[in-house]
Amino acid sequence: MTEKRSMRNSNFISSIPSVSVAYARDGSSRRSNELGMRPMQERAYQKRGEQYLLIKSPPASGKSRALMFIALDKLANQGLNQAVIVVPERSIGASFHDEPLRQFGFFADWKVEPRWNLCDAAGSDNGSKLEAVKTFLDSGDPVLVCTHATFRFAMDKFGVEAFDDRLIAVDEFHHISANPDNRLGEHVRQLMAREKTHLVAMTGSYFRGDAEAVLHPDDESKFDTVTYTYYEQLNGYEHLKQLDIGYFFYSGSYVDDITKVLDSDLKTILHIPHVASRESTKRGKDTEVSEILGALGEWQGKDDVTGFDLVKRPDGKILKIADLVDDGPDRHAKVLAALKDPAQKHNRDHVDIIIALGMAKEGFDWIWCEHALTVGYRSSLTEIIQIIGRATRDAPGKTRARFTNLIAEPDASEQAVTEAVNDTLKAIAASLLMEQVLAPRFEFKPKHPNSGPTPGFDYGPGGYDPEKTNVGYNPATGQLQLEIKGLAEPKSKEAERICQEDLNELVTAFVQDKPALEKGLFGGEELVPEELTQVRMGKIIQEKFPNLDDDDREAVRQHAIAALNFVQQAKKALDSEDQKRAGADTGSQESKNTSLIDGVRKFAIDMRELDIDLIDRINPFSEAYSILAKAMNEERLKQVATIIAAKRTNLSLEEARDLAKRALVFKREKGRLPSVTAQDPWEKRMAEGIALLQRKAREEKNG
Repeated sequence: MTEKRSMRNSNFISSIPSVSVAYARDGSSRRSNELGMRPMQERAYQKRGEQYLLIKSPPASGKSRALMFIALDKLANQGLNQAVIVVPERSIGASFHDEPLRQFGFFADWKVEPRWNLCDAAGSDNGSKLEAVKTFLDSGDPVLVCTHATFRFAMDKFGVEAFDDRLIAVDEFHHISANPDNRLGEHVRQLMAREKTHLVAMTGSYFRGDAEAVLHPDDESKFDTVTYTYYEQLNGYEHLKQLDIGYFFYSGSYVDDITKVLDSDLKTILHIPHVASRESTKRGKDTEVSEILGALGEWQGKDDVTGFDLVKRPDGKILKIADLVDDGPDRHAKVLAALKDPAQKHNRDHVDIIIALGMAKEGFDWIWCEHALTVGYRSSLTEIIQIIGRATRDAPGKTRARFTNLIAEPDASEQAVTEAVNDTLKAIAASLLMEQVLAPRFEFKPKHPNSGPTPGFDYGPGGYDPEKTNVGYNPATGQLQLEIKGLAEPKSKEAERICQEDLNELVTAFVQDKPALEKGLFGGEELVPEELTQVRMGKIIQEKFPNLDDDDREAVRQHAIAALNFVQQAKKALDSEDQKRAGADTGSQESKNTSLIDGVRKFAIDMRELDIDLIDRINPFSEAYSILAKAMNEERLKQVATIIAAKRTNLSLEEARDLAKRALVFKREKGRLPSVTAQDPWEKRMAEGIALLQRKAREEKNG
């Protein structure tokens, strides 16, 4: 599952954790039922009667059309008066233009009067478009499409009651947050408190880069959820069979050696760094674009019709390059119009490379994109997910897609080193997250003496064996099932839902937790893995799901840590095999789409009988550190480790309290408290937590 590559030149250094995943291409995610619905859309439509519906589904899976089916049913059969579709930016409004759904078997067509798609209209969000919203609400017309900004202004001006008995559908739902300063989030909470509006929330990444919660747990529990995974989506494509994700350090100017990673034979979206970022050359964004064009070949001018730059490669081929960085009004508008031309959507030769700064991310639809190349760590994990989504559209002849992130390595100054360390940690977090997102969905079962096979699951060549740990795979649902001795089972429906649907969100929170990431990567011999797997993850779950009782929180914690560790251990188990394939041309050979499943099975066989104590004793970041150590030379690695060590503090009072809680569980199981002289480092650490609390108590008593 990992792919270790080097850049073979003086300015670039090897990659840090990379992912290479192959898929079965069984075509299932592209097939439609008798109503014209693809699998994800059918799954969402089955829950069309819910007042609050959350659709978590990757880019290109058909969320826009799923909403059309649901909205039409709510208007025709559920008594709602109107539907208001809310999108983050104007370009995404094009996803909700008219669609002839009847010809595919549905009972009605999707139609939006041109004057009610405010994303296509001129005017300001707080001016003429705001008045148009009022006119629409007073009319009998069924559908309005507007931006998040227009909707926020409308809620402020007209009040929550103006949207009674209507459907509000919020696209890219991760833009809201539970933070009271988030206006769109506050408006959603107002609508839910009034209980007279139906809500459909849609997102390809139900988490935020700033680690804020999207919804407060009380509000989130009111939503019925439809989850369609990246694995299901990509496994069900017809053409795309492999996705590679790599992070690379470089030194010097990225422009000098950009052609080492920018293959102009691949349809590419290149995001250059912001002018204020560490990765910027400081020569100006337009200068950087010109230098990139010069590195690709000889500039021939601009196409009069499209505004694309024409560059002649040394072999004579003319590259058509869309520059979205140049924000001159006439030039920008011409290039954007050419990219959006519906007549060219299925023309692979229309454009070769798109160079962008802040555009061409969420909602940008170019099915031919094979390579998303991004310079500098982007602002959030959410943004990374969205950028990767540009390359994961299925298209004829497109068998492989890749995402490459170039990150400036640490340099001499203290401040720059600190920034570089932060970017390194973020890149590792993004890599770990993507490994989780792209894997099959995990289903964990307690291992009992009377355990047996589950219908629909394949347990490998030998079948189900009651004497060992079994690993089953269900190709129909994309689920990977593992048996674990001592695994706690969720008791409440909410905890069960979290274990089935929200493990990726918990993994996201965990790998974005800087203390956990720093300690996991650079804790050295002093690290006790249980501090991460039990204490740190336990704290994250308590904060994210405060309404769960202790037993359910522990069950959720065990499932989340197991999911993260199994992906890492599967990679480790297959490391030697990956090393053998490293020099092979992966684009010309058939990769097994069962690699991660095989890795998990190999790990399970090696361990013979998996139990939750064993899983808790695994450092989830050990494999990431191993690859990082190979990717950086000794001097650079020491530089990073020194920055981390300088921030390390002794055991805090809060950590001591968490350890004391774990010590009480230890006492119930062992009949005694942990000992500070114990050989087991986890028992010793719990005893240290108790000792610190006792010392603090004495100090307060004597104080």
